[in-house]
Amino acid sequence: MRVVSIVPSATETLRALDQGSKLVGQTSHDQADAAVVGGWLTPDLDTIVAIEPDVVLAVDALQDAIVDRLSDRGLEVVHVTPGTLEEVFDAIVTLGTAVDARVAAKDLGTSLRKRCNRVADRAPSSDRPVVYCEEWSDPPMVAGNWVPDMVETAGGTYPFVSPGDRSRRVDRATVEAAAPTYVVLHPCGRGVDTDPHTFADRGWSVPALETNRVVAVDDALFNRPGPSLVNGIEWLAALLDSRQ
Repeated sequence: MRVVSIVPSATETLRALDQGSKLVGQTSHDQADAAVVGGWLTPDLDTIVAIEPDVVLAVDALQDAIVDRLSDRGLEVVHVTPGTLEEVFDAIVTLGTAVDARVAAKDLGTSLRKRCNRVADRAPSSDRPVVYCEEWSDPPMVAGNWVPDMVETAGGTYPFVSPGDRSRRVDRATVEAAAPTYVVLHPCGRGVDTDPHTFADRGWSVPALETNRVVAVDDALFNRPGPSLVNGIEWLAALLDSRQ
């Protein structure tokens, strides 16, 4: 089977399923051993067609137009658009099924859920800290989608966005009113290249600044809807536990 992934989370999922050998096309954001077909929002359709894949994997509603164009070119596309954490686990099974690895995908989903349950079982039932997660900094955007689920699982509260809602712009007054005791910065596409001191430079007044609880993290742990999210949950739980 010849598979092209046009989003890093699908590439990550394939590799977690031990199906990386089927990958013949990837985005410029990936590091697998496969041809580069462009960015996840700017793939080169001619390059993808020339590769002659059996299936193209897409994730996120932002790729709707790209999926339509690929389908118009006669390619088979499997497109998942998970919004919540549970939908991410379901999407893993869908992607695994598309590459003839349904059993492995179901096993992976079960394993990821068990890891989440172990974290949730250790989380406090009361006096949970408020956590603000920022997906973009200019303009500031509070993270949505599965991030509220992640924070809840890790033992925090997230009064900014409901699970499944898209990330959205946020203003100073909203964040200050929520009084987050933790600020987690994970700007999309920045990897680990984020300076947490840039948050302080805005002049926003939140408890997290007073206690030095503004941290930056690899954005893949929060922005990439695949196995990495569970790593992000475990990282966040450890952060909340160590600094209480």
